[in-house]
Amino acid sequence: MAYETEDHETQYCFPDINSSCIKDFEYSRHEYIIMYVIFPLLSAWAVLLNLLVIISISHFKKLHTPTNLIILSLAVADLLIGLIVMPVDAITLIDANCWYFGETICSLYIMATVLLTTAALGSLVLIAVDRYVAVCYPLHYSQKITTTKTVISICLSWAFSLSYALSIVIVLKYLTINSSTVDVCYGDCTISLGLPLFIADALIAFIFPCTISLTLYMRIFYVVLQHVKVINSLMKGGKCVTEGSVKRKSESKATLTLGIIVVVYMLGYVPYYTCYILVNSVTARVIVAWMWNITTFLDPLIYAIFYPWFRKTVKHILTLKIFQPASSLINIFTE
Repeated sequence: MAYETEDHETQYCFPDINSSCIKDFEYSRHEYIIMYVIFPLLSAWAVLLNLLVIISISHFKKLHTPTNLIILSLAVADLLIGLIVMPVDAITLIDANCWYFGETICSLYIMATVLLTTAALGSLVLIAVDRYVAVCYPLHYSQKITTTKTVISICLSWAFSLSYALSIVIVLKYLTINSSTVDVCYGDCTISLGLPLFIADALIAFIFPCTISLTLYMRIFYVVLQHVKVINSLMKGGKCVTEGSVKRKSESKATLTLGIIVVVYMLGYVPYYTCYILVNSVTARVIVAWMWNITTFLDPLIYAIFYPWFRKTVKHILTLKIFQPASSLINIFTE
């Protein structure tokens, strides 16, 4: 095997193995230092912010609502992505896309990635359904959306995500063993389904849930605009705004906040699927994958901007007031 080219020396992940993958790129010393600083910070930031969301919703009784349970599910998926997927992605990128952990860990990593991303998308669909019922059928919300039904829906979503992740790993293993068209080198750990299976994956894990979410939100925002117009006209006319109108305005604000989260997530997914089809570059795919990873810690920042209760619960957590007697019963919606 010749390691020398006319221009530069080719770097292999495993120089002593004939079927070794070739390193995609080499970094300078300063680039290594920057990556070793930035990537751990991004991962720790995602874990910390989502942990604050999980503790807030789990600890304070006033936040035990169906909507917040779905937010909790999303936060758990985001936290695990920051704890498991992001560090492994960072190590792989720093090692020039060489995989040094063996086939078993590679399969577990792919399964974890598919599981958590699919579970996150499932939570977004549940959020859209929850907001649709809350805004479009407010009088029936308490009957249609209960805590028990929400918990069952979340469990089913995670069960589907786990089954889908297992099926992806099995398909990849089958393709690797039985297909001569799949070019696999030693030291590679990527999801290479081929175009037909990739399109099927995009339909199941991206286009279908996104279409449902966006369709529901188009209907939601139309109804929200009508509610806002009615409330504003009542206030301008000097008429008394009923408690129901105030509640609808509150629901509209919550819907807008969660709608922003859905859009942010979608914007993180679109470049990944688009790049896979249009750009034949591992480096470009790694970059857009990290664009999606960053969305995992944007959600808590959105909560902090739009939800006063989240800022208040974070203050209680950071000042350790949650360890005081009956702290879980505090009404965090009061000033």
